[in-house]
Amino acid sequence: MDIPGKVALITGAASGIGEAVSVDLARRGVRALALVDQADCDGRVADKIHQIAGDQVPIGWYMGDATDDSFRQRVFDDVCKKWGVPRICVPAAGIARDSLAVKLDKTTGKAMLFPIADFRRVVEVNLVAPVYWGLEMVGRIAEDRHHHGLKRWVPDEHVQGTVVLIGSVSSLGNKGQIAYAATKSGLEGAAATLRSEAMFYGVRCALIHPGYTDTPMVRSLGEEFINERILPNTQLKRLIRPREIADAICFMIGNSAVSGDLWADAGWHPVP
Repeated sequence: MDIPGKVALITGAASGIGEAVSVDLARRGVRALALVDQADCDGRVADKIHQIAGDQVPIGWYMGDATDDSFRQRVFDDVCKKWGVPRICVPAAGIARDSLAVKLDKTTGKAMLFPIADFRRVVEVNLVAPVYWGLEMVGRIAEDRHHHGLKRWVPDEHVQGTVVLIGSVSSLGNKGQIAYAATKSGLEGAAATLRSEAMFYGVRCALIHPGYTDTPMVRSLGEEFINERILPNTQLKRLIRPREIADAICFMIGNSAVSGDLWADAGWHPVP
């Protein structure tokens, strides 16, 4: 699918992979960018985009909770009204609540389980929300096709849209990430299902599994953890740069022959 001229929507756009994807898509000539995040970017991301694309790429900034259904629908309503139906969706917003699944208090002998409230929140943010941002775009494209009298997609029309979900190497299982790993593994099943269903409307679904990337989420693990537990097990001996993941995502969008999952792990794998 050609990136130039398309409307793109990115969640988690204020930092990390979401920010890098937004900047890279602007560099590649999207027609407009809808940037979604719960945090205020204070114009920093917009400034980066303007440095690259000038005023050629209009930006809509939407602050809100990505897990809120009504917020998601309002964002799509506004984007469709201003620039037309988005054709690229990268729901990159995510959180981590890392802790051992079961911890034993050696003094009392009492087992403490991973907090179920944290588990549910991680599922809502990392699994349910990104799937539904992707589904929303597929739904809008389906409605647009119906409006124009189009039915089942045919190859001569070219690809109508692409969703790229953000998985993780942690989907293989990773100590201390019971909730995070479960959500990233869950995205594999969701992507595989959407991949087969959404092509009825000409929409592709892809899934990328980044390794440890230099984002605020990873930096919050602390330098000691990064230096002792991550870098020694990574072929590059450094964290992946967000722009490297963004480049891989844009490759997946732009090359329709690329299907399934892409592992961008820099040679890192979970250590027992």
